[in-house]
Amino acid sequence: MAPLGRGIAGPGDDLLPPAVRPFRILHVSTGNVCRSPITERLHRRALELRLGPECSTGLLVESAGTWGHEGAPMEAHAATVCSDYGADPGGFIGRELLDEHVIRADLVLTATRDHRAQVISMGHSAGLRTFTLKEFNRLVRAIDPATLPEPDPDLPDGGLIERARALVGAAAALRGWLLAPDPESDEVHDPYGAPITFFRSIGDEINQALDPVVTALTGVPERA
Repeated sequence: MAPLGRGIAGPGDDLLPPAVRPFRILHVSTGNVCRSPITERLHRRALELRLGPECSTGLLVESAGTWGHEGAPMEAHAATVCSDYGADPGGFIGRELLDEHVIRADLVLTATRDHRAQVISMGHSAGLRTFTLKEFNRLVRAIDPATLPEPDPDLPDGGLIERARALVGAAAALRGWLLAPDPESDEVHDPYGAPITFFRSIGDEINQALDPVVTALTGVPERA
């Protein structure tokens, strides 16, 4: 059985009301040893920096691979990139993408358009909640934050879950209207087998793409 927080709901998780059930964000690449682990760990780190480790629990960030190396550690250069950004690469275990991961995900962010197509082809009404990372970045930057629910510190999750659900719905509604300038602009290329310099350039792409996404999810801008 996969450890909790790696795509399998904990005891009673599926029985919780939608308003308090964790909002699950799934990052998908090919092998789940390079791009998606970097994105997962940088995303978690960004949430902690904005909200604090105790307040970010309403948003659960995970990853998997369409041809995932089940049980494999994160690639060494990918781990270095995570550390460069202050994210913890420790304890990572690669996973192959399964139906249950897609079923439980509230938002799926993929490295490329091919990954997006593969997730959508699995069914489970995934089309309206599956985007490439850069596509989702482009869409959320076009959404007026005033149209999203404000964070609410009086709620157990700080209002994050309601805001995240509204953000995904708004992004899906914009998709047909706000197209990419060219297909390549929605891709994060695979650094597997490349030198550390290329890994770091991919890490920078991912970090820049995540920043507006995390700001939109939390309502908290990046700290200086």
